[in-house]
Amino acid sequence: MKKTMKAAYLPGNSTVVLKEVEIPEPGYGQVLIKTKASTICGSDIRAIYREHLGKGPEGYQNKIAGHEPSGLIVKCGPGLKRFKKNDRVVLYHISGCGVCNDCRRGYMISCSSPHRAAYGWQRDGGMAPYILADEKDCVLLPEELTYTDGAQVACGFGTVYEGLQKIGICGNDAVLVVGLGPVGLATLMLAKALGANMLIGVDVTKERCKLARDKKLAGHVFVAGPDTLEKVLELTKGKGVERAIDCSGHTAGRQLAIRAARKWGKIALVGEGGTVEFNPSPDIIHEQKTIYGSWVTSIWLMEELVERLVRWKLHPEELVTHRFTLDKAADAYKLMAGGKCGKVAVVFDEEIK
Repeated sequence: MKKTMKAAYLPGNSTVVLKEVEIPEPGYGQVLIKTKASTICGSDIRAIYREHLGKGPEGYQNKIAGHEPSGLIVKCGPGLKRFKKNDRVVLYHISGCGVCNDCRRGYMISCSSPHRAAYGWQRDGGMAPYILADEKDCVLLPEELTYTDGAQVACGFGTVYEGLQKIGICGNDAVLVVGLGPVGLATLMLAKALGANMLIGVDVTKERCKLARDKKLAGHVFVAGPDTLEKVLELTKGKGVERAIDCSGHTAGRQLAIRAARKWGKIALVGEGGTVEFNPSPDIIHEQKTIYGSWVTSIWLMEELVERLVRWKLHPEELVTHRFTLDKAADAYKLMAGGKCGKVAVVFDEEIK
């Protein structure tokens, strides 16, 4: 008789359902991971928890939720090439085909093959005590980092690191981050580690602005209002910031990021959903600005990030404000959906460094 476990599913009506399912067995090139921590992403709230927005093969396929897990390999299938039992790992949450151009670049997020399947969307994810994963999707988690650090890397911090690499951050730069949810807070933390000279954070929510201040992530934090652009320009002597990152996914936030960037500035759009309206000539063309779109990350940059986090002595788990056990997953998702907290984690046993 096969062993079973409880697992969380998202029916799409702002609720969580716990089901009893069999613990899977790893096949060729696969590992069974004992989940240690699994954090909740804003994309899960936006596209699955509230309503199943995706349609067709790219939509949620009634799988175990959670695409931000980390844990310990406890069982190995045949044919493994690198990883072994008792390795601590982060799971890159998109399992690509491995042979298309994007996969060969390490960007499985952009894999267009019908074989592509994201954990927690088209294949079972991390909101369960065990995860069946392909070895190729694992990233080694250094001993210096906690499992909750690793869960943060799995999507949020990896996504941010990719965006910051595209626009470049150095000690010359004033950096504006619009939207101070978990991704925006991660952006401030990493931009500071990369040497940004001035950090400015903006959000419409007072609670998240307070969190950014309390964590000392930015020198200047503003609750968004009609005069926010003027405040940013005043801080930068009327010139604007060298780099701006929008994590809000809202047209007003994106407009602020674009218009607050100085001449020759670079802007990264990271927040998903929504729209944006701007005037190409005065906002972009005449000012010689560049807008980058950045979607999740490549697996090689994720491997680089965990190395850099150790070097910088940074712990992404510092942005986790609430922890729940799996039986309280409904409370965890409800809190995250409220949009007034930091990162929310589901933990499965005591963290072991």
